[in-house]
Amino acid sequence: MADEDVQKELDRLRAENERLKQGRAPGEITLRVSEKGGVSVYGLGRFPVTLYQEQWEKLLAHTEAIRAFINEHRDRLKKKT
Repeated sequence: MADEDVQKELDRLRAENERLKQGRAPGEITLRVSEKGGVSVYGLGRFPVTLYQEQWEKLLAHTEAIRAFINEHRDRLKKKT
């Protein structure tokens, strides 16, 4: 590699490193389209939660039932600290 090419690559890597450092704030939720076309939610835990569009729509249609279930069973549910 020529010195000029090495310098360009170094500059590119520095810029990418800076962008990655800025990243997302702890606890921030981000969304991405997975390689297979699903919707991946990052920021909930160590791994993303990925479902296909129709699965998310089905789950979101039951939002109130999920909230009611959580409230009803709050005494038996644990919280991640």
